[in-house]
Amino acid sequence: SSLLVVNSFIFFTLRCKSIAFVLPHSHMDVGWVYTVQESMRAYAANVYSSVTEELTREKRRKFVAVEQEFFRLWWDSVAADEHKKQVRQLLQEGRLEFIIGGQVMHDEAVTNLDDDILQLTEGHGFLYETFGVRPQFSWHVDPFGASATTPVLFALAGFNGHLISRIDYNLKDDMQRNQKLQFVWRGSRSLGDQQEIFTHTMDQFSYCTPSHLPFSNRSGFYWNGVALFPDPPKDGVYPNMSLPVDEDNLHSYAQTMVENIQQRAQWFQSNHVLWPWGCDKQFFNSSVQFQNMDPLLDYINLHSEQFGVTVHYSTLSEYFQAIHQSGHTWEVRGSQDFLPYSAEPLQAWTGFYASRNVLKGVARHASSLLHAAESLFTWYLVNIPGGAVPKEWALQKLRDLRWALSEVQHHDAITGTESPKVAHMYLQHLTQGMMGAQEVMVKLLIPAQPFDSFDATVTQSTGSESSDSAQHIVVYNPLAWNVTTYINVTVPFPMATVYDDEGHPVSAQIQQSAESDSAYDLFIVVNLKGLQHRRYVIRAMASSGRTHAATVVTFERRSRTQGEPRKRGRRLLPVLNECYALKVDQDTNLLHSIVDRKRSVKLTQDFGEYRANGDVRRGPVSDNYVFSANGSSEAAYEAVGMEIVPGKVLTEIRQYFYREESDEEYAYAVYTRLPEGFEGAAPCHRIEQSYRVGPLAVNREVVLRTSTDLSNNRTIFTDNNGYQMQRRLHRTFPNNTVARNYYPMVRTAYIEDDSTRLVVLAERAHGVSSQHEGQLEVMLHRRLWNNQEWNLGYNLTLNDSSVVRPVLWMLLGSRAAMASLGPREVLALQHRPVVLRVDSAGQCPVRCSLVSSKAVVLPPNLHLLSLSVPGWAYSSNHTQHLQDLQQGGPRKTEPEFGRILLRIMHLFEVGEDPVLSKPTTINLKEVLDGLGQLSSVEERSLTGIWDISDLHRWNWNSTEESNTGNVLHSQVQVVLEDFRVTVSPKEIRTFFVYFK
Repeated sequence: SSLLVVNSFIFFTLRCKSIAFVLPHSHMDVGWVYTVQESMRAYAANVYSSVTEELTREKRRKFVAVEQEFFRLWWDSVAADEHKKQVRQLLQEGRLEFIIGGQVMHDEAVTNLDDDILQLTEGHGFLYETFGVRPQFSWHVDPFGASATTPVLFALAGFNGHLISRIDYNLKDDMQRNQKLQFVWRGSRSLGDQQEIFTHTMDQFSYCTPSHLPFSNRSGFYWNGVALFPDPPKDGVYPNMSLPVDEDNLHSYAQTMVENIQQRAQWFQSNHVLWPWGCDKQFFNSSVQFQNMDPLLDYINLHSEQFGVTVHYSTLSEYFQAIHQSGHTWEVRGSQDFLPYSAEPLQAWTGFYASRNVLKGVARHASSLLHAAESLFTWYLVNIPGGAVPKEWALQKLRDLRWALSEVQHHDAITGTESPKVAHMYLQHLTQGMMGAQEVMVKLLIPAQPFDSFDATVTQSTGSESSDSAQHIVVYNPLAWNVTTYINVTVPFPMATVYDDEGHPVSAQIQQSAESDSAYDLFIVVNLKGLQHRRYVIRAMASSGRTHAATVVTFERRSRTQGEPRKRGRRLLPVLNECYALKVDQDTNLLHSIVDRKRSVKLTQDFGEYRANGDVRRGPVSDNYVFSANGSSEAAYEAVGMEIVPGKVLTEIRQYFYREESDEEYAYAVYTRLPEGFEGAAPCHRIEQSYRVGPLAVNREVVLRTSTDLSNNRTIFTDNNGYQMQRRLHRTFPNNTVARNYYPMVRTAYIEDDSTRLVVLAERAHGVSSQHEGQLEVMLHRRLWNNQEWNLGYNLTLNDSSVVRPVLWMLLGSRAAMASLGPREVLALQHRPVVLRVDSAGQCPVRCSLVSSKAVVLPPNLHLLSLSVPGWAYSSNHTQHLQDLQQGGPRKTEPEFGRILLRIMHLFEVGEDPVLSKPTTINLKEVLDGLGQLSSVEERSLTGIWDISDLHRWNWNSTEESNTGNVLHSQVQVVLEDFRVTVSPKEIRTFFVYFK
């Protein structure tokens, strides 16, 4: 018994002595207040130079590097040869560690799945090619809420640990009290434990070192002070430098640090304490940092028995390894996310879901364009390897857009939470990248037969004369499905005939443009196979049998308050297609209801606005981040005008909302297009809407309110990054209930009752909510100003005077029908056919046309997520790759054009559809035959840096049994010798494919 007591005492003593992992880091926002170049000049370049030098001087020092954009810029343009040699040595010793490894620390609320994967892949590709490094841990310390999709992506990338910080304040408080900040996260309902990952939630101190010193009026542990812009001070003296450590204050410093470590230890099950040392823009003078911390750590360890704490410099992998080896059993968290995020009761960070709508739209358009250009370039390389378009030039243009698109996924970029000059930087980079990608596509799509010869073909077929006013377009389908839809081309003439590349006239509709008296909208019906293009010529003509000239019918403007409400709904005008009847109330000029084949749903839409407070003396304010509503939205108009344009391709309803009845200019507009059925392959179930909103009055937040008679109990469903749906129950709070019931919609949101579902699909991110029974509210635009000192100092008041033109599609039908349609329709919106205008003249070298006789078509439940030429020097033999790097190689003279990156994603959840939710087997050789003759396939991790057969992620003890052990799914489901692959619900499978 005495032995038992002794052993218990030893165990208690060891358990009580906390082991602090001091993790040096610098949080370096890729943008936010300052541009990337301003940050490089003021501090970012100095971080990597000084850290490299200081770690080399002292063997025990360590550092973790996060965002790759700054590191790559330093490596390519600043680092001396000696620095590069030192970095390689530090990596080999494990004292410099890359965590996350993406270009940026991406936002989790409003980013798109494709772009999250892109930025991670670009960062990983650089790290693997340059150092042979394969990051295995995340550090998502600053995104404003945590998505359940992110841990799934990190697991697919081969990560062993995930770290988050910003979650709702009251939830974090509860998790701290109950030691539940760490758990095993199964982020996907369908994948379950297959892609689970251990997750550490930072405590209330988050990623910054606690700065309060009871013995000093200066901040503590920040000995290099605060970075200065635009240039570092010549004398090396920065603002707010902490009191240096000396003999007089050494014990006080140690006591302060130990007390914080012991406080944190109470919130975790293990005695291993992660102690982040750093904050925003730190370690630009690493010498003074380490010179002060080194003796502090020595002193604590020298008196560890007295303090009950030991401390040492650490990387993140060392901390996670200690937790993994501790043998604890962890609770399991399912597929629910941590959104929305509130920092305190009146600080709901839900405004950024809609901030800078223009930037959000441009970023998503750039993503769609890159997706199309990548697949087109891949086809070109496989089929015309010696073609006239220089492949190095084309790849560099695509890489420029990859860089810009990766950059804008940063958590202070696409969120709209940056300063105006930084938003301008993002837009400039995106625009330049998009211009380059369009240039690549045009050069790839130049026909073997010059367009003037095409003109002659059309003239022979029609007997008409060629016109100088003819326009030539190429239309490319970036989806691996056959599609029939329409495209819209603006032309300067009131009548036109459209011919395809065989000289046949094409069905079309032309009408006066809604926003210009001198322009006309030409809607052309196109039928495109998967990953194929067609050419069209548009000719101005007096009349045409295949082009319908639609006439605009104008209705009398109606006052919002005119007439008795009980008398409304008596004069309903039906607008019909093969799927729906939209009924418009002629007494209000608003939608009244939608009728499909089996149901009638009352549905009306209008614009509302929240009036934001701009004076901190009067209460909480809204800004880039925060939405502070003091009540429900109010009607943002007093009168509605309407036009209807009936047509044979589509019918358009134009509604104009006037702020005052007497206004001549409208404040908002909705253009609703109801497509007809096109030869039986119709998108007639889409109700396509585009909006014109702005410029807004200051301190207005404008919403589109769709009100129905569906009994949804104010529950709304929204997507996580376009990957999976989350059920959002309406909750009541003591404060800020309106704002805290807003959620991000990246691609999809819907409300439903027992039988009917109303789906809204988006081509950019918005904030959404169901504030009232049967209502779906979408925030479209915000313009804010306030006198909060912090916002004014950083120019973060969001005085956004732009005009925005977002697009939403609505679907209405049974829950089962919408479940099967929704995942494909949102991709049809995201990846609409790309229309390129090309010159009509000019000769084309031999074999410069992209003419494929075979399409690339996947089953309806599978999506071609990626088809690209990454260009990075990956390796099928990792050991050989490391040996080559250690010997000074590989000496890469040009990108690797023969390695094609292919990702295929299953669109459906388990049980979502009786047919489409089943695992689907395809033969890659047959599917890709439209590209070329497949020779070999390697299955890889999500970002390509792991051969899947070499990837063995850590297995964590959990309260729920695991069915798959510690090996990724691909070792269960492999690529068979005949190239057959089975893709299960919600899987994303990544391959390198090679063609003969």
